[in-house]
Amino acid sequence: MTDKSETKPCVLDPETIEWQSRQPYPAPYDNALAGRARRALGDVLGLTQFGVNLGRLEPGAVSSLRHWHTGEDEFVLVLEGTPTLVTDDGEQLLGPGLAAGFPAHTENGHRLENRSDGPVLYLEVGTRAVRDVVTYPDADLELIKEESGKKRTFRHKDGTRYTTK
Repeated sequence: MTDKSETKPCVLDPETIEWQSRQPYPAPYDNALAGRARRALGDVLGLTQFGVNLGRLEPGAVSSLRHWHTGEDEFVLVLEGTPTLVTDDGEQLLGPGLAAGFPAHTENGHRLENRSDGPVLYLEVGTRAVRDVVTYPDADLELIKEESGKKRTFRHKDGTRYTTK
């Protein structure tokens, strides 16, 4: 067993990373992620080709607005708790050890919902595509990612941009 105080730069104890709560969506969706937090493990480790996050959902929280990507694959592994996976195909109760994957260009809107009384902990892994369009089938919202992922623009489905506060 390795002493955590002697870890190499390529080794990370997730407990040392602060939980981040953020609301990336524009109004009126800007409070959709209340109760969701994540630890950006891939960022801390300097990963550039894919992102890795440890996610936590409090009871009643969701992982995202239901969505799908044109340019990014997504993978989720449930570590603790029993989230409900909601997709275009229906709903499925997941538990520890179950995984779900969403290949790019697959028009299957998805998200995790915590309908239980306890927290959910999951690992999420996703491509860091240079360009991507994220479609949110239940909302008047699309995200356009371009310029090596540095420029992100939210727009209505008719193409008009969301105005920022």
